[in-house]
Amino acid sequence: MGVMRIVAVSTVALMGLLPLPAFAQSFTITDVAGREIAFDKPAERVILGEGRLLYAVAPIEKDDPFAKIVGWRNDLKNNDGDGYAAYVAKFPKGKDIPFLGSLTDGTLQTETLVDLKPDVVLLTIGDKEAADEVKLEETLKGLGAKIVYVDFRVHILDNTEPSLKILGKMFDHEDRAEALASYWKTEMARVTDRLKDKKPAEPKVFMYRAAGLVECCGTFGPDNFGLMVDLAGGHNLGSDFLPGYTGSINAEQVVASNPDVVVVTGANWSNTKDAKDFVTVGPNAAATANDSRKALNALMENPAFTGSTAVKNNEVHAIWHQFYASPYQFVAVQRLAKWFHPELFADLDPDATFKDFHEKFLPVAYQPGYWVDAKAAQ
Repeated sequence: MGVMRIVAVSTVALMGLLPLPAFAQSFTITDVAGREIAFDKPAERVILGEGRLLYAVAPIEKDDPFAKIVGWRNDLKNNDGDGYAAYVAKFPKGKDIPFLGSLTDGTLQTETLVDLKPDVVLLTIGDKEAADEVKLEETLKGLGAKIVYVDFRVHILDNTEPSLKILGKMFDHEDRAEALASYWKTEMARVTDRLKDKKPAEPKVFMYRAAGLVECCGTFGPDNFGLMVDLAGGHNLGSDFLPGYTGSINAEQVVASNPDVVVVTGANWSNTKDAKDFVTVGPNAAATANDSRKALNALMENPAFTGSTAVKNNEVHAIWHQFYASPYQFVAVQRLAKWFHPELFADLDPDATFKDFHEKFLPVAYQPGYWVDAKAAQ
């Protein structure tokens, strides 16, 4: 009996030393909307309110980005057809995950959310106003589900690193999130540190947003691609006219501004309704670079650009639009910097950077083609 008592006491003592699973995995995050959200355990059933959030989930859930995704919007398929194809080729289950509507256009049905039994609905900060209007948080609370807001678009410097760390906690891969954030900062600093030291003159840059999807002249204000231009050592003309990160200015204003450099954003928008005359850049677009170059030059026949210094000096380029909705902005900053200051950044190779990033963090192989010049290299 004495032995039995010793064993019992020892067992209780051991149990006191071992953490209970529920407590061991509980955590709290503060999302980019400033909301504190308590979790009992890592997320297991996640809805992507924007399909392009896969760009951020993939380096966190590298082994299988779709493992915990139970629903997503179809914007990745529509707005980056080649990227979508690469992921579903590697992970065929992605094709079977149901597509959902959008909060911003009212096509997201709460009944669908209920049926999918999510524990987290991951939304971009741009969806918050629409979510509040339909009281989505109250609906989900009744299901035991939580909304988490992240941001790789509206305030890229303020929110990219926190958003990655939110995902790291959510998916129980904090180590990957920390490594990813560190890589992001290091690669960004390769440009910003040199510019701070050398202080070169800044060319006037017009970013032509989603050419072929919107009328001339969509562009960017002082964040997103506009901020990327500034970080790369240029002066973003859109910031002179727009208070937010995106908007449009008229063609006459572009003419009056006379940009030294024009950069068009493009992608494979062949699945996008009403898309035409766009420049295909993105994964695997290097194979059709000549077609992309022709499309880019055709866009420059618009009177907004024909007489510009940029066109006269062949300083016209296209870059993957989706850098604006992903945590890969450091690649765009490196590419822009080489266009703006080719001698200062002669040793910088953004293609090599993005290839290295794929090898370290992403489950799909690097396929070049994320940018193109209006004039072919000699």
